[in-house]
Amino acid sequence: MTRREGQGTVFVCRECGHQASRWEGRCPSCGQWGTVEEAPALRARAPRKVWVATQGAPLQELISIASQDAPRLSLPDAEVNRVLGGGLVPGSVALVAGEPGIGKSTLLLQLAQAVAQAYGPVLYVSGEESAQQLHLRSRRLGLSGQGILVLCETDVETVISHLEQTRPALAVVDSIQTMQWHELEAHPGSVAQIRECTRLLMQVAKAHQMPLLLAGHVTKEGDIAGPRVLEHMVDVVLSLEGERVTSLRLLRAVKNRFGSTNEVGVFQMEQRGLMEVPDPSHIFLQERQPDAVGSSLVPALEGTRPLLVEIQALTSPSSAPVPRRIANGVDFNRLLIIASVLSQRLRLPLGSQDIIVSVAGGLRVSEPAADLGIALAIVSSLRNTPVPPDVAAVGEIGLSGEVRRVLGLESRLSELSRLGKMRCLVPANGLEGLRVDAGCEVAPVRYVRQAMAAAFPLATRKKAGAAAHQDLWESQEA
Repeated sequence: MTRREGQGTVFVCRECGHQASRWEGRCPSCGQWGTVEEAPALRARAPRKVWVATQGAPLQELISIASQDAPRLSLPDAEVNRVLGGGLVPGSVALVAGEPGIGKSTLLLQLAQAVAQAYGPVLYVSGEESAQQLHLRSRRLGLSGQGILVLCETDVETVISHLEQTRPALAVVDSIQTMQWHELEAHPGSVAQIRECTRLLMQVAKAHQMPLLLAGHVTKEGDIAGPRVLEHMVDVVLSLEGERVTSLRLLRAVKNRFGSTNEVGVFQMEQRGLMEVPDPSHIFLQERQPDAVGSSLVPALEGTRPLLVEIQALTSPSSAPVPRRIANGVDFNRLLIIASVLSQRLRLPLGSQDIIVSVAGGLRVSEPAADLGIALAIVSSLRNTPVPPDVAAVGEIGLSGEVRRVLGLESRLSELSRLGKMRCLVPANGLEGLRVDAGCEVAPVRYVRQAMAAAFPLATRKKAGAAAHQDLWESQEA
């Protein structure tokens, strides 16, 4: 960070940290609008001690470096291990972000207790709670607290001093927004303080090969509070999601230098804290009604894990000049594409309908493989005809109405077969060598119209009062 002499103010971009002497509506560095904020100028002081893990390290050619996997601190919680890619890497810095009250502190305290029991002392730095409050929370969660060293402090230099003295197996800072460096005049939580405190803590963690967990707040827009450069500095960014009125919590890896960013951990908030859910498909489908209109079953894939999710849709006549499209848990742009394809290729009257699509259980499905399931749910609601309870669908929908192949089809069908005798609509391409478990029938489809004809038998459509559109459906079946 550039130091400025004397008193006064500077203007800092909260996204990239760029500094300027005057306010600008658009940051000249990252190009974002409305991100430049006024901040106190930094006073020039004598440089303090820095910790560099690789100080004095010789130059090495990449091919000559010995290949070995970094040892990890494996945690007893399988869901957290899955998201981290196998456990905590020594010297890594992970940022755990989430809305207030979502369970960040609960998760960090549980992880601290697990590491303390398995690997040694853990230093838990709390800038928001007192030691008594932490003790009460640990008792409520049923944690003994043995091996957890509590430090209620916000001065980053004091925290670094304790880290160097204790050399813990794990360090937890809750939260990074409360930390401050006395050499900066900016208030805690500002762009300058967050960035500099993170830099100092990260240097110590990497110098002594201790994993560091930072708790971070999010803004009302759902973004991680603080400068965007903070997410680039750390090694892992974990996002804890969910509705506070429900017990379901999802842990995602937004960034992971040591593993995949597609994995998701599923938890339930209970009296004794966050409990892992070994069978998420059962949780997502336990309230599904078999004959519900506007509901479809989709075998989704989160990383390497197949999950069975219920996609719900509701169509209703619109009184507005422009019908609304609302997407909850699915990509909004994908919803627009699917609605346009159904209107153009199937001649469905969706131009005068409000369309609401939601994923039950609070899960977010971002992959295009859910397109066919979304289309089934929309048509089911529009025609007031339920999708048969033994029918599932997976496939990406192209602009010409074709159903395109998806990845991991075999693992999706294997998860679907656990429900019993099921029939799954799948893309007709890419089925060579596909192994299907007994009890799961595969129905290949090439176009959306074929999928609709296969999902809604003619007898069911007539019973539901769709006789007026019988000629259209029959032409599609032909």
